[in-house]
Amino acid sequence: GNIKYWSPSIAPVQSIDSHNGNPIHGLSFSPSDTKFVSCGDDATVRVWDWATHSEERVLEGHGWDVKTVQWHPRSSVICSGSKDNLVKLWDPRAGNCLSTLYGHKNTVTKVAWNNNGNWLLTASRDQLIKLYDIRAMKELVSLKGHHKEVTSVAWHPFQESVLASGGMDGTLLFWNLGAKGSDEPVTRIPYAHDMAIWDLQWHPAGHMLASGSNDRQTKFWARNRLGSTAGLQDSADDKEEELQKAEIELGNHVGIVIGRKGATIISMQRATGTKMYVDQVRRVLLIQGTSRQIDIVKKRVGALLDRVSNEERRDGMMM
Repeated sequence: GNIKYWSPSIAPVQSIDSHNGNPIHGLSFSPSDTKFVSCGDDATVRVWDWATHSEERVLEGHGWDVKTVQWHPRSSVICSGSKDNLVKLWDPRAGNCLSTLYGHKNTVTKVAWNNNGNWLLTASRDQLIKLYDIRAMKELVSLKGHHKEVTSVAWHPFQESVLASGGMDGTLLFWNLGAKGSDEPVTRIPYAHDMAIWDLQWHPAGHMLASGSNDRQTKFWARNRLGSTAGLQDSADDKEEELQKAEIELGNHVGIVIGRKGATIISMQRATGTKMYVDQVRRVLLIQGTSRQIDIVKKRVGALLDRVSNEERRDGMMM
């Protein structure tokens, strides 16, 4: 329940306690940058004055945790999405709810205004992304492409029909809605991350996309230059290569590599196309795949073990 102001040098300037000590899930600035809005697990949306650090208004109407909020890019309208499955539009000056959208059947995880100010995207744990035209308060299309809950969405900065979305399973999708809309993604990148993609942000020039994930990685995505084949290796090449076997010693970190309910090792198998098995008696990871696939696995597991060892060493020094 704490909001901090930071200087350009990443130094804390101001700290505000709010939302009754509950977690805060979203912040968004007004078009003039003089106000901003926050949302949290106390089921409220709160409007703040940037200069005076003061709370101006509390918007109440959601029945559960508010997970996402965004200010309209041009108008005095705020959109919020909640665990009560509802999307609400607010007037921050009057403090009242303008309209409620009932399109989702599970928690609304993200809302995003298009730069044209007329289209609103909503994403949910029901695995759907919905596009609304706010001028007519009408749903234009329901995008079906994710197989797990949708955790992030981002409009392209100037191609108003293009957007990207990320899922709980680490899948990254690109969409081009076209004149009438489409429910099929243009491009699918399965296992772009090993875990949920929490945030997506486009470069202002629109040529690059950054993704942040629960796997503690930030990745940058861009289209290949003309004639480049980077990232386009044919999986058939791997099938023609002779399969090999390798082992990695895990020591006391067997549980870390396996992950909760096997999530870590399963995601690595999917991402690399290898077969893996942990021998818990010998404390080794057995790998079967091509030489290139095995090299990728060794790098990933090595980085994971190094990170865990560094954290343990840091904790030991603190004690």
